[in-house]
Amino acid sequence: LLVGAASVAAAWCYTGGQRPYGYAGLGEVFVFVFFGLVAVLGTTYVQAGRAGWAALAGAFCVGFLACAILVANNLRDVPTDAAAGKRTLAVRIGERRSRLLFAALVAGGFVAALATAPWHPPALLVLLAAPLAVRPLRTVLGGAAGRDLIPVLKDTGLLELAAGALLGLGLAL
Repeated sequence: LLVGAASVAAAWCYTGGQRPYGYAGLGEVFVFVFFGLVAVLGTTYVQAGRAGWAALAGAFCVGFLACAILVANNLRDVPTDAAAGKRTLAVRIGERRSRLLFAALVAGGFVAALATAPWHPPALLVLLAAPLAVRPLRTVLGGAAGRDLIPVLKDTGLLELAAGALLGLGLAL
């Protein structure tokens, strides 16, 4: 119940209330915590009764990729967010650094997943998702802006789904 209540409060405070943290450059932190750590570790704990290092690596993988989706979304909105006074992380660090952050988060997702491979070799299954990273990385690093970034949201979401499922399968084997 506490985790559920905290998740609902975090969702509401993202854009609600007097000081929405999503407009203060903290959205990525909360997405990482709630879509990565809380979601993966919480699910693992409920189903397995424990959550060890492999689950933590999985949480980092999923959390980094969830953050990449948000970075792409906020990158798309930099001009309008800046004009509206929304100080998202992308507005704060600028488009160039946001593009590099997107790439670092995608790479970080794979690095986190691969960190488990020495102890769980089937975790290497996550590499089957790597081709799904090519198109969104090319689009973002190629300088796409505005509406041209919309497909990146879908492509990165599919990447997160595939990477999470393949890593989960690998860790279960």
